[in-house]
Amino acid sequence: MKKITFISLLFLIISCNSQDKRKLIGDTKYQKKLNASYKDASKSPLKKKDLKNFKGLDFFPVDSSFIVKAKLKKTKNAPIFQMATTTNRKPLYKEYGILTFTLKGENCKLTIYQSQNDLRDEKYKNYLFLPFTDDTSGNDSYGGGRYMDVLTTDEKPDGTITLNFNNTYNPYCAYNDKYSCPLTPRKNHLNIEVKAGIKIFKKH
Repeated sequence: MKKITFISLLFLIISCNSQDKRKLIGDTKYQKKLNASYKDASKSPLKKKDLKNFKGLDFFPVDSSFIVKAKLKKTKNAPIFQMATTTNRKPLYKEYGILTFTLKGENCKLTIYQSQNDLRDEKYKNYLFLPFTDDTSGNDSYGGGRYMDVLTTDEKPDGTITLNFNNTYNPYCAYNDKYSCPLTPRKNHLNIEVKAGIKIFKKH
């Protein structure tokens, strides 16, 4: 009887430890999902040495003031162009529209793009690509800028769309130079500090 009790107790301890190991790090659902993806060796952009010590990505504190409603003015008859990347790869994009909004009392404007390759993928056909830099770029955040995914299905009937700067991510190039990443256009710089979302990656 004592032996059975000991085995049961041992199993319980092991189960608890396993649950602790599986616990996802992050303050929001978005952060936990991103951390889980980066922890998964089968799809993580991290180098092996960085993945070995990975405990979670660094984020600015979640700040609701960086969730804003933007006015979207779609670009009519926008030509398809080759977007510059960190390599010789030239993916095809189209300017989808111009976003205007107020952030921290400043009037801001960003150009949002649509990947032509994603249009052929049922999973990503509604995704829009929003790259940007700000006054934290190169210091608290990655110098090459940050990305945000926006969905065409999120556009409201009044032509507005919500931007959540807490839900930003770095290009894979911020973690591993083997990747080819779109370069943030100079016109997509915000002259404010966007202290929300993903921070610069501190390599081990």
